[in-house]
Amino acid sequence: QVQLVESGGGLVQSGGSLRLACTASGSIYRLRVMGWYRQTPGHQRELVASINSGGSRNYADFVKGRFTISRDNAENTGYLQMNSLKPEDTAVYYCYAFAGMPERQYWGQGTQVTVSS
Repeated sequence: QVQLVESGGGLVQSGGSLRLACTASGSIYRLRVMGWYRQTPGHQRELVASINSGGSRNYADFVKGRFTISRDNAENTGYLQMNSLKPEDTAVYYCYAFAGMPERQYWGQGTQVTVSS
């Protein structure tokens, strides 16, 4: 089993920045992909960004140029640097990872990000 613990959410004004962190622990084997989804009430989760173990990144169009995802493989930790935040970025952000053999998807507990106008 893999546990994902998130940190770094909070309240920020429009135009501000936050950094989310997600640390994996437990029976970690081949932590292939780490990333974040976000969800607002009444809507499905949407992919924000992901990064694989080789460093290849993928971003949703609505965060390109504003968010940067990175990871520290030695610490099994992923980071999401969020700049130029907008009120529409307000959501619960969920860290996820694909890991293990056989591979499966794991989820963090979610962290609230609120951007005030």
